[in-house]
Amino acid sequence: MTPPKRLIRTTLLAVGAATLLAGCTPTIRLQVDPIQIYAKLDADVRVRLDQELRDLLAENPNLF
Repeated sequence: MTPPKRLIRTTLLAVGAATLLAGCTPTIRLQVDPIQIYAKLDADVRVRLDQELRDLLAENPNLF
């Protein structure tokens, strides 16, 4: 190969490699909206605690 053809081939290979590398960079954008959760746990906790206390008192009447 003559030097000009080698230079053209090398340049084309370099441009092709740069194009491939630039084309393979993914862009990921993630947008998450805020989540609002309104929950009342107080009533459920009281019911469970009351039931556990009743069971405990039924098993051990002399506890208090």
